[in-house]
Amino acid sequence: METIQDYVPVSKAKSGLLDLIRRIENSDDTIAITKNGVPEAVLISMKKFKGLMETLEILADEKAIKSIRKSIKEARKGMWLDFDKVFGE
Repeated sequence: METIQDYVPVSKAKSGLLDLIRRIENSDDTIAITKNGVPEAVLISMKKFKGLMETLEILADEKAIKSIRKSIKEARKGMWLDFDKVFGE
């Protein structure tokens, strides 16, 4: 599970927003913005946000999830296919 790398009070976030954006734009960092010491919002990079949205889209696809679950069950049973059998010439 993802962890939060830093907690920043909203007052500090307001005055240092550009610095926070620069900090996360090329990283996987997650910054929680707090109000009265309680996390109320999260700041993540656009790349991480897009990845999260893509993951949610996949998880919402019942057919894809059914296929993933089937694959996991088969893998646990040791039902592996050789690469050449799947993608062979």
